[in-house]
Amino acid sequence: MSIQVGQTLPDVEIQVIGDGIEQVHTGPLFAGRKVVMFAVPGAFTPTCSNRHLPGYVQHHAEFRQRGLEVMCLAVNDAYVMQAWANAQNVPPGLLMLADGNGRFTRALGLELDGSAYGMGLRARRFALYAEDGVVKQLHIEAPGEFRVSTAEAMLEALDAAP
Repeated sequence: MSIQVGQTLPDVEIQVIGDGIEQVHTGPLFAGRKVVMFAVPGAFTPTCSNRHLPGYVQHHAEFRQRGLEVMCLAVNDAYVMQAWANAQNVPPGLLMLADGNGRFTRALGLELDGSAYGMGLRARRFALYAEDGVVKQLHIEAPGEFRVSTAEAMLEALDAAP
C-alpha cells in the first residue's frame, strides 16, 4: 500500500545531488521544510526528460516564491542524477534525489516494476506536497499518464488547497 495523505514520509538513507553528492536520511531532509517532491521512472527517459523535469525547472521560481522547496526523485544512481541535472540545467536549490536501490521508493509504496521494459524497479510517476515530513497532498499518475504530477498541476493543486 502506498503512503497516504496525513502520513509521515519514511526515514530512509538516500543520496542528494546539489553542489555535490551527499548521503542523507530522508527524515531530517524533510523536517521543518515545505517540499514538493515529484518522482520520475527514470533519468534521461523521454517523458521525464522532455516534459516532467523541464516543467519543474521552468516553474522553479514560482515554487520558491511560495516558500516551497522542490525535489526530484528517481531510482537511478547519484552519478546519473548528477549528469541529468547538468544536462537539464537544473537550477540551484532544486534537489535531485538518487534512490539507487529503490529503498525510499519501496518504503513509500510507490514502486513500479519496469522489468518488461528492461528497467527493473523504478518509481511510479507522482508528485506530493509535504510539510515537516507529513504528506499533505499526493498525486499519483495512472499507468501511461502524465497529468496530475506536472509542475503546472501541482501549482494549481497548491492554489486550490484550503
